[in-house]
Amino acid sequence: PFIDIPSFMITIGGMFAGIMLTYPLNVVLNIPKYVMMVYLNTPDDQVELHKEISEMAGIARRDGILALEEKVGAITNPFLKKGMQMLVDGSPPEVIAAILKKDMENTEERHMLGNGVLKNCGGYAPAFGMVGTLIGLIQMLQDLSDPSALGLGMAVALLTTLYGAFFANMFFIPWSNKLFELNTMEMCTLNMLFDGMMAIQAGDSPRVVSEKMLVYM
Repeated sequence: PFIDIPSFMITIGGMFAGIMLTYPLNVVLNIPKYVMMVYLNTPDDQVELHKEISEMAGIARRDGILALEEKVGAITNPFLKKGMQMLVDGSPPEVIAAILKKDMENTEERHMLGNGVLKNCGGYAPAFGMVGTLIGLIQMLQDLSDPSALGLGMAVALLTTLYGAFFANMFFIPWSNKLFELNTMEMCTLNMLFDGMMAIQAGDSPRVVSEKMLVYM
């Protein structure tokens, strides 16, 4: 009694139609990628990153920033590697800050795009579920000659609302919320790395560099 293909097509098909009108095709095609991020994305280990930067701060304070050149090649975090490479290359602090800040902004915009797509899916699904219910009710009320069929017709009409509420609250809205939380965690880590690198560039002591990063942890 809970399976009705036309009701499913109205709800899910209508939802994807709304998404297709809202976003460019390349964004819509990335929906499976956004969903995979929900399950496969692992936040960076802030403790290890804090330890890594603290060690580099000690080397820089003792031997100078150029002594970090060998360390840069072993860095696995791309954001940290880019920043430390610019530090070693002797780029001006304002240039380093501008580039890293822009990188952080672009990362957040990219993350929030995926969050927005799934959030809108969670909004469109119940809306088209209600549309399907109205369509079913109109069809049912067009022919009242058989009262015994009204109950079955009402059940089918309500299935679209059920599908919309189920898929929105079981999948799309939780997925959207998870991406939002992952973005919050990653931006916290990036801000920690940014402050740590800027502190090294400014010549702060390893203890000060460590304390500046600990506030994010």
